[in-house]
Amino acid sequence: MAGRVAGKVALITGGASGIGRGCAARLAEEGATVIISDVQDEFGRQAAEEISAAAAAAGGACTYLHHDVTSEDAWIDVIRSIEQRYGSLHVLVNNAGIGIGGSIVEMKLADWQRQQAINLDGVFLGIKHAIPLLRTTGGGSIVNMSSVAGLKGSPRLAAYNATKGGVRLLTKGVALECAQARWNIRVNSVHPGIIDTPIWTKVAPGELEPGANALDVAAMAAAAVPTGVAGLPLDIANAVLFLASDDSSYVTGTELVVDGGLSA
Repeated sequence: MAGRVAGKVALITGGASGIGRGCAARLAEEGATVIISDVQDEFGRQAAEEISAAAAAAGGACTYLHHDVTSEDAWIDVIRSIEQRYGSLHVLVNNAGIGIGGSIVEMKLADWQRQQAINLDGVFLGIKHAIPLLRTTGGGSIVNMSSVAGLKGSPRLAAYNATKGGVRLLTKGVALECAQARWNIRVNSVHPGIIDTPIWTKVAPGELEPGANALDVAAMAAAAVPTGVAGLPLDIANAVLFLASDDSSYVTGTELVVDGGLSA
């Protein structure tokens, strides 16, 4: 029996670790040819090799491309590379993101701008440059990774809120543009809650050493999530798989919340 995304070509940004890697593995095991892009080259290449080996029996495959999502030239190169190698693109998952917390009155402008550049500019650039190839392919699905922080505010996360809230409404606007133009491109956002990934080691202001600001994810989930537990990358990957597949052919311009009831 063919996988749910068999024969589809999918690009997943920030795919070297965490949610992105989980999404890449899930789509590949359902038969997709997945391109993961990231700036973490060693992790990215290793992830692609391991995902390809695990998904080979299902007809899936995975390759890696170096990719700074804040660079428009890099986006042009990545999309061109995919078109030249595969001739098509069916799925774009704009997953790359960072989290920089801290008081809004103490945050450095450079940290604000870096977070905006990766979390929001990167999504804009992906949408802009992927749509022409998606249209040439005959249509497809864009999945933008937002957050519960794109639905509700949090103290000391206002700058992050701004990026993820921006992703949510950017998604809706683009979904309506694609629908009105009859481009056959669906655009939706996914909103994870507290998911056990490496992002929690990097949420304090940028001057701290990586890991020095690590948070206890299990304790946070126990205190804040109605189910009492943190989610896993697979939980988000299953949501992305649904939106990437033809199972969601009548779903566009909406948000899929995966948070254990945190925002209920």
